[in-house]
Amino acid sequence: MNANDRLPTGRLLRSRVVDDPGEVLENALDRELTGYATLEPQGALLDDGRGRGILVFEAGVPRLAYHPRTGGGEAALSAMADPGPCRMELHETPAPTLPAFDAPGPSVDPGRPAERLAEDTDLAARTRRRTPEGDEGSAVEAFLENGAAVAAVREEARAEAERHAEEWGLEGALRDEESSRVDPE
Repeated sequence: MNANDRLPTGRLLRSRVVDDPGEVLENALDRELTGYATLEPQGALLDDGRGRGILVFEAGVPRLAYHPRTGGGEAALSAMADPGPCRMELHETPAPTLPAFDAPGPSVDPGRPAERLAEDTDLAARTRRRTPEGDEGSAVEAFLENGAAVAAVREEARAEAERHAEEWGLEGALRDEESSRVDPE
């Protein structure tokens, strides 16, 4: 895997634990963010990166959703809708540098993340109003052309989970789970 296959770090704008994912969506909308947010529920830390969802924004409007456990689109939003606090990072990235997800249907209706993750119909309406009419999402199309991002996200999440497991003296737990797991691919 080379550097072009990884999710770009971009400029980290914010990293914190939030109780409401709506804060992430509102922050991206207010900043007119082009980049992405990662959302990792509190219980997903030792979940082999399978709990870390990604939302991609263009000018503050959510365009794509991906979750390593479910793929893209509505299924990804459902997997990210985990009650309780989550760790979020917001990254600003030039649109052409964003990799694609090789997943079925990663596009999302711009207001759907607010409805599904934050149960906030006002934020959903505000987001939809911000979406330009007839917008075909050219940056989103460019994002979709690089299919190696899924593997990169999984690898990055796995490495982070292993680092945390080692810090907490649980490094054998991941290895034991991995040896007993059957990979469907």
